[in-house]
Amino acid sequence: MAVGLQATGTDRIHAPAGGSLAADLIGDPAAAEAVWRRMESDSGNLQTPYQRYDWTMAFLQARGLMSDARILVLRDGEGRARILLPLVLERRLGLCIARTVGGTHANYHLPLFAGRDAAAMDAGDVIAALIRAGRLAGIDVYALHHQPRSWDGAANPFAASGEPEASNGYGLTLETDPEATLRRVFSADARKKLRSKEKRLIEAQGPVAYRRAETGDDVAHFLAAFYAHKANRFAAMGVADPYADPSIRAFLTAAASGPDPAVEIHALYIVESGRVLATFGGAVTGRRYSGMMTAFDPDPEIARYSPGDLLLQHLVREQAARGRLGFDLGVGEARYKASICNEIIELVEAVIPVSLAGRTYGALRQGVVRAKRSIKRDPRLYTAFQRLRKLRRG
Repeated sequence: MAVGLQATGTDRIHAPAGGSLAADLIGDPAAAEAVWRRMESDSGNLQTPYQRYDWTMAFLQARGLMSDARILVLRDGEGRARILLPLVLERRLGLCIARTVGGTHANYHLPLFAGRDAAAMDAGDVIAALIRAGRLAGIDVYALHHQPRSWDGAANPFAASGEPEASNGYGLTLETDPEATLRRVFSADARKKLRSKEKRLIEAQGPVAYRRAETGDDVAHFLAAFYAHKANRFAAMGVADPYADPSIRAFLTAAASGPDPAVEIHALYIVESGRVLATFGGAVTGRRYSGMMTAFDPDPEIARYSPGDLLLQHLVREQAARGRLGFDLGVGEARYKASICNEIIELVEAVIPVSLAGRTYGALRQGVVRAKRSIKRDPRLYTAFQRLRKLRRG
């Protein structure tokens, strides 16, 4: 259960600088739009697509979390905004927990840094500013998961004392020459096999096309196919389908709509019938495409042609051609990720206690993260865990 600010009853809490940084907790996300967009527009910033104003607002509004959101802004001695992090306050186990926005739908919860100098600030000063603001807001603990240890070569001060997570992310550096990128990412043999599969797919099903959703009809059509394919996949795995939640569907529709969407949906489909064979959705900035979700038609007569791999190859080429510099495939291990990515994005969960009760929660939470990591990295334990999860779900 989420909880509102109770310390002052205002929409903004200001914690004066006790060191090099002052902290503001802004209760109305829209009130932070001007500073947020100004930081986003700075070409020298450090940011993942998941902290874009548009991505965050689409998620908060669709999930009904606007009243529980708090935007943390850290300012230097001259009053300049240097770090921004969207949060949601949640009441659980008698504690007020400040969590990052997006949950598992966001692969990375890196704060928005105004520049590399902002990311280089002393981690102790950053944490001290969070604690001062947290005390005024009645926060017991900050729970900041999926914190990259570094981003674009700059260390993340929020990850300085975090516990390594069970899984990492996978990234790929794009080149300005799309074909050179493809030659580096996909071996000659892999490219040959995909050309053969695409040719045979066309012979069997007719002409196919790759398309980025650019209209509301495109978004609705591609997402409908994604939901159907994903539901089939989750049912076969015996796990709950997170995309069945109407609020998540509303979020994706909102985030993927408009002239400059926060989420791009791409699809491979049969031209004549419009049947969607594979989809790929990702959060975007001008510099990066960050994969959030993918699915393909489970029909054996379609799956045999590897439509997901065909779409992925096209997507890598398309993103390089559009001038993006980074491409990543999100958190979690998968064959297709390891085969094309040249970067492992190490992730930690940072727990920053404010109160004594928050310290207890932090110690327990770190134990849970260690246990998850041990299970995930031991094949026998992970297999047993998967079986137990299926049994629990009947």
